[in-house]
Amino acid sequence: MAEDKDKKKTTAKKAPAKKPAAAKKPAADKAPAKAAEKKAEAPKKEAAPKKAETAKAAPKKAPAKKPAAKKPSGKTVTVTQIGSPIGRKGYQRATLIGLGLNKMHRTRELEDTPSVRGMINKVKHLVKVEEAA
Repeated sequence: MAEDKDKKKTTAKKAPAKKPAAAKKPAADKAPAKAAEKKAEAPKKEAAPKKAETAKAAPKKAPAKKPAAKKPSGKTVTVTQIGSPIGRKGYQRATLIGLGLNKMHRTRELEDTPSVRGMINKVKHLVKVEEAA
């Protein structure tokens, strides 16, 4: 128990503290008025393109419509969950969710493909399979 706490303490790391950037001071030789003008000009130049960019980005295209749910083409299988994933391995719960089943006695009609058959084989003790046309 004490060893677990020690491990947690050694593995936990804090993010490094961010240091503020050092402020640059203008040299005494240069005239402060010129330096102030340069600083004032820079934000004005940057601000103008930003406004132009936002104006260009304003007209957006309408989002693409999602196609209607596909009906399985060809052979299908009807899969019904008859067993609970409680107390089972995590991959079995994930496989049931992949099949579209997450509660008892839920039924799904799926395409009869090798990938679906493989998923059904992994959880064959938790599902009932009926062949459909």
